[in-house]
Amino acid sequence: MRRRVTKCDFIKRMRERILILDGAMGTSIQKYALSPDDFLGGKGNNDILNLTREDVIERIHKEYIEAGADIIETNTFSGNAISQRDYGQQEKVYEINLKGAQIARRAADNSGRDVLVAGSIGPTVKSLSLSPDADEPQRRDVTFQEMADAYRVQVRGLLDGGVDILLVETVYDALNAKAALYAIQQEVPQGDIPVMVSATVNDRSGRLLSGHTLDALYTALQHYPIASFGLNCSFGARDLAPFIEQLQWVPCAVSIYPNAGLPNEMGQYDESPEYTAKYINDFPKKSYKFSNNII
Repeated sequence: MRRRVTKCDFIKRMRERILILDGAMGTSIQKYALSPDDFLGGKGNNDILNLTREDVIERIHKEYIEAGADIIETNTFSGNAISQRDYGQQEKVYEINLKGAQIARRAADNSGRDVLVAGSIGPTVKSLSLSPDADEPQRRDVTFQEMADAYRVQVRGLLDGGVDILLVETVYDALNAKAALYAIQQEVPQGDIPVMVSATVNDRSGRLLSGHTLDALYTALQHYPIASFGLNCSFGARDLAPFIEQLQWVPCAVSIYPNAGLPNEMGQYDESPEYTAKYINDFPKKSYKFSNNII
């Protein structure tokens, strides 16, 4: 039986060298001619493919491993009851996460390399800080406890499926992230699984959609022993660079995995892998800290 990676193990690996995350799951899925039946009628619900087309999901994982990824993410970004309710699949949340973790685990274990599996935990489609109605600023569609409970089911499925890391990503609301970390604490009270946190900034002011700065977000979450903190999505690598440089003060590893720029008018991304690589390669050269810690 595989020994679970501890936070100390993970930190040691990050100190030894840069670790490479995989790429986007959603755009990889779009390359396949999938039918409405594959999505159980809920087009766009990529997470359900863990149950209906595990062959496709495993193939994508294998492609990223072959490309050199040290860490692959489970296909579970929207694998919580709050998001799955939009598709009528909220009762399948545990199964979606369990299967998603097992598929990624199998791809990693059969790779012939020491590849880690990160359980992807997205922000949900609801906000704890923002009202869905500008005329009712006090209104919230979900409570903190409801969100934490939804995250607990997701975390349980990911852990039972064998992930090495929990990745709370695309954070646009500090309270949502606190609910995710609270859920992790409830499921792993000893705190011995590595947890990565990655935010997404809403504009070039460097604030989240909820209005929090990156400094404020980290301060709000620092009660939890985070293994890494950084940014994903938002802009391209060039435009994210100034915000990553602002994170040199955080007492943990720093991560970055940007979009290929902003989508054009057709919803496509114009930045090439070569263009992104040019700017990503510049990060370690700018700071000794980054040379050890960027993922």
